[in-house]
Formats: sequence, structure tokens, C-alpha cells
Amino acid sequence: MTTASDLSPKFRHVRLTLAREKGHPLGDQEEGYDLLVPLNEEGHLDAEEWKKHQMQCRVRQFAPDAQDRIGRLRRKPGGQWYFDYEEGERDDEIGFRLGEERFVQGEYVSVAREGTMHTYQIKLVERIR
Repeated sequence: MTTASDLSPKFRHVRLTLAREKGHPLGDQEEGYDLLVPLNEEGHLDAEEWKKHQMQCRVRQFAPDAQDRIGRLRRKPGGQWYFDYEEGERDDEIGFRLGEERFVQGEYVSVAREGTMHTYQIKLVERIR
């Protein structure tokens, strides 16, 4: 098990929750992701730190009435970030321009889940202790 002392000081816990969309006019605080990822000083994903600590870059997808899914933050050749839960590409969730996004509380990011793009608001960015 990874402990906070095992991680680079650049690692952050990031919580994303579903933003407003059709079927969820107020968003949904109970649906989203918890990420354990390295961020640089500007709040962008740190590709160099990710490369050194890939196994520690975790994703937890949560939703009401569904079992949590645990996966890893991965990166395709060319730099596209995605969430990987099982072997193969069938369950991969592609982040829309995640490498360019700033992970700052209040900002928004988009993730394609089951072929549909969903927008999430960044609710929390905290240092791992």
C-alpha cells in the first residue's frame, strides 16, 4: 500500500464531481472521480513525475448505486491522458485535453465515459500528507 511518505511532494488528491448536464440540472456531488496525481506549480499534470511514479497515479470513479471502480492514470503516445481500469481499451475513459487543463478548485474538466463526454467540476485539490 502506498503511503503519503512514499509519494513525491507534487502529488495531490483531486476530487471531480459531475457538473450540470442533461438529466442532472444541478450536477451531482455523488458522482465523479478521486484522483491521486502529480501536479506542477501551475496545477497541470506533471508528465515527468507521472513517468517516475506511474503505479501511484490512481483513479477512483464513484457513482450512486454503483460499485467504485479503481484504475490508473495513463498516457498514450502523443500525450493523451486517460483513466484505465482493466487490460485493453474497452473500458478506458479519455480525458479531453487533460494535459492542458489546470487542476484548480472551481475549474472544469471533461472525460469521455462510454462514448459520451461529461463535464466535471474540480471540487478539491489538496496536498497529500
